[in-house]
Amino acid sequence: MNAEPTGAPDRGQSQADPQEIARLRVAIGRLHRRMVQHTAGDLTFSQTSALVAVEKLGPIRLGELAARERVAAPSMTRTVAGLVEAGLLHRAGDPQDGRSYLLSITDQGRGFLEALRTERSAVLAAGIAQLGPVELDVLRRALPVLEHLAERES
Repeated sequence: MNAEPTGAPDRGQSQADPQEIARLRVAIGRLHRRMVQHTAGDLTFSQTSALVAVEKLGPIRLGELAARERVAAPSMTRTVAGLVEAGLLHRAGDPQDGRSYLLSITDQGRGFLEALRTERSAVLAAGIAQLGPVELDVLRRALPVLEHLAERES
């Protein structure tokens, strides 16, 4: 990562500097924390993550959701119970397996996520509005790299 916004990145360097990696990790963490702290919603991080996963994956069994979220099924059972009680998720019998059930997002759950995303985008937009033209240009050019990092499976 090149600290200077001018000039091309050094392609001769095959490994990122550990200090730069730490700086990036801290910066991303702080941005995320700021967005989470300044937005409404009584859901825990785990509940929000599960709700987003169900929205993305469609009807899904609890065990599959737990595996995707990398938590134990009993933990996911507690997480989902609160979301069902709040009306954000719907639980229905699985026609393929009578011992299991499928989770799907409700209209209320979609509305909740839409409002949450709007609020978090506003918090981020307020910070971006304080950037100068050079910083804004650097951020725009960094977006494809950040998106690539975010999409990679580890």
